[in-house]
Formats: sequence, structure tokens, C-alpha cells
Amino acid sequence: MTSICTSYYQFILAQGVLGGVSAGMTIFPAMAATGQYFNKKRAAALGMAVAGSSLGGVAFPIALGKMLYNPQLGFGWTARICSFIMLAILVPACTSIRARLPPRKDSFFLPSAFKEAPYLAIIGASFLLMLGFFIPFFYLPTYAVGRGMSSELASYLISILNGASFFGRVIPGILADKLGRLNMLCVAAFSTGILIFCWPKINTNALIIIFSALYGFCSGAIISLMSACLAQIPKDPRNIGTYMGMGMAVASLAALIGPPINGALVNRYNGFDQASIFSGAVVLVGGIVVLLAKQASGKGLFAKI
Repeated sequence: MTSICTSYYQFILAQGVLGGVSAGMTIFPAMAATGQYFNKKRAAALGMAVAGSSLGGVAFPIALGKMLYNPQLGFGWTARICSFIMLAILVPACTSIRARLPPRKDSFFLPSAFKEAPYLAIIGASFLLMLGFFIPFFYLPTYAVGRGMSSELASYLISILNGASFFGRVIPGILADKLGRLNMLCVAAFSTGILIFCWPKINTNALIIIFSALYGFCSGAIISLMSACLAQIPKDPRNIGTYMGMGMAVASLAALIGPPINGALVNRYNGFDQASIFSGAVVLVGGIVVLLAKQASGKGLFAKI
């Protein structure tokens, strides 16, 4: 549908609303099904499951750049080719996913989950993390061009970021099963927040590329570990999908408002200093709330949870 859009509102409906709904309906049932098959190694399994989106984040920006500048294709056929690729990948994936346990039949939502302090704390932490950590995904190429990087090289920064995110989703997930999922999420949050604070001081091409890789690794850990932390709260594995769905539905509101806030700060101050301070501070506070989730669990701040 995006390939035939001609007006701004049509792009909002097709790419924004329909794309967002369909992406959520694709990702989280798959994550919930994966979580039912694992317990001790659940974070590693979820990290590997969600790491596929990093590979897509490497391939599609490069492919889009090549196809959009091809006069024989144009925007319409570029979008259609991408949709055909997605269809070819998603059809066998969707047919292969099976839940391990039969679905719960008594209720659709579980409002009682919001009475659990650890669950509320993890949702709060996820909200703050998603509010702040998206800024390089939207503005890193623009920032790099403003610091003298060529447009061609800057167009590869998001692919570099997503390539490093693959390892950030897998390796911390493996470590989380040994050292504690909340512990690793806290480390990922603090390291991501510090990197955001450092971002405006990075001026050379080499440092920007290194920053892109480091940020991809740390932010990738946040993406995979949020789901792993939400999935460890329910006592009944059949409720994993509901807990993840309700929690990420709340946190996704932050992903909606975070980038526009950063954009307003960049436009208002004609630079990235204020936006990095806002985003870095929000992500660090999210890391502190992860510590509160550990305390709310009743096992103490130093427990491997």
C-alpha cells in the first residue's frame, strides 16, 4: 500500500498505522511462542529470535539506497520489491511457529498483572528506555553529514548500527541467563545512556563509525532483554504472550513520542546537545528503574535475576 501512496496522510495510514500494527502482530506472537519453549535459557533464545530484525536492518537500508536511485525502479517498485522479499520470508516463518501450550481461554487480558510491583517497574523502565534510545536511529546520518561525512558513507551508518545490534541481542542474552536478565538490562541501559551523552562530542568519521557500532550493540541488548524480563514475570508460561503484549503496548507509546520530542529539540536549538541530554538522562533513569524492579522482586539488588 505504501508503494501507491501519493499524499502525506496516506503514508501515515499505510506505513505508520498499518505497518505498525502488522509488525506488532508479527513480532510478539513469535516472541511469546519462543518464550514458552525455554526457561533457563529464555533470554538467549529470545535474543536469537529477535536478532533477525537486525539482519533486516542491515540489508534493507542498503537495498533501498541502491533501488531508490535506480531510475528504472523509482519509489513505487522499490517498495513493492521490499514487500515481495518480506512476504517470501514471513510466509514460511508464520507457518512454522507453534505454541508449546494450549491458549488460555478464561480471559483475554490479565489486569491483575498490573498489581505486581516487579511487572510495573519493568514496564516503567521499558517506557523510559524506549523514550530515549531511538534518537541515533533517526538522526545519526544527519549528524554525521553535518560533521563532514559524505552522504554515501553516512547512509551506511544505520546498517553498521544494526549489524552490531545483531551481536548485542544475542551475546547479552546468553550472559543474561547466567548473570541475571535484569542485571544485564541495567548494564545495557547505563551503557546506552552514557553513549548518548557522549554522542555530540564525536566529530571524526572514524569515531562516528565506532560510535554507531557500539551503540548498536548496547541498544540491541535493550531490545532483546526487555522482552526477556517481561517474560520471566508470569508464573504460568501460557501468560507470557499476554504479559509481553500488555507491557510493550504501554512502552510503545514512548516510541511514538520520543523521536518527535528529539526532533523538536534539534530544530529548536539547531544542534544535538539538548536532545542528547534529554535522551541520555531518560535512558539512565530507565536503568535506575530496572534496579527498582530488582528491589521489588524481593531478592535484593545483588541477586542474579
